Amino acid sequence: MVLVADPAELVGLEVDLVVVDLSRPGVLDVLGDIGARTVGFAAHVDEELMATASAAGCDEVLARSVFFRRFPDLVS
Repeated sequence: MVLVADPAELVGLEVDLVVVDLSRPGVLDVLGDIGARTVGFAAHVDEELMATASAAGCDEVLARSVFFRRFPDLVS
């Protein structure tokens, strides 16, 4: 597992899966440049952010509650 503070550090990582909190500043800017499968999560009421993330290249966008419920399956 690799944790990064700056979303720009996600670009070029050699990993199979990147999980992002879509509310973090800068995440939307790099989604299209991440070379791995991406799963993003956000508050269920932030439909615009979730739609924007999907359009920006996030492979799977989930409400925060769904993400944490499905987390074990996502990372296995």
